[in-house]
Amino acid sequence: MIEIDLGRHGCIRLEYAVFDVNGTLTRDGQLIDGVIERMHALRRLVKVHLLTANTYGTQDMIDQILAVAEPPAITTTVLRTEDGPEDEQKAKYIATLGIANVAAVGNGKNDRLMLKNAALGIAVIGPEGTAGDALRGAQVVASDPVSAIDLLLHPVRLKATLRI
Repeated sequence: MIEIDLGRHGCIRLEYAVFDVNGTLTRDGQLIDGVIERMHALRRLVKVHLLTANTYGTQDMIDQILAVAEPPAITTTVLRTEDGPEDEQKAKYIATLGIANVAAVGNGKNDRLMLKNAALGIAVIGPEGTAGDALRGAQVVASDPVSAIDLLLHPVRLKATLRI
C-alpha cells in the first residue's frame, strides 16, 4: 500500500496503480528507459495493472520484459474496440478496483475518465504527446513516465503538490 499524506485533508491509501501503456510507458511501442526497474519496485507496494489497445502489437514483448507473471504479478488487459469506447472501458476497469484506492497514469484522450475518477490521476507528458483532456482530468502532471512512477515510489513528493 502507498499512503499519501494530504495534511489536514487526510490521507489517500492506494492499493492499485493502473497504467495506460502506449504513449505513457512507451515510445513507439518500446518501454522508455528507467520504467522496467521502477515497475519492479512499484509492484512490491501496490497491485499494478496495465491497460492497452496494443497499438504497436508489442504488448507480449512488454509483458515478457516486465515479467508480469512473476510474483507479485502485474495484470495486463488488452482493450478491444468492439467492447466500446476505450475511455469508458478504462473508467469501468478502475471502478471495479474501487476508485478510492487507485492511482491512474496515462497520457491520452482515452485516459481522461480514469484520470479524473481515480483517487490520484497522473497525466504523463511523454514523447508521444499528451491530450488536453488527459491534463484536465488529472490531479498531477509528470514530465515523463519515470517521474510519474517515482511519485508513487516516493509519495512525500506529492504532499506539497496535493495539499490545500
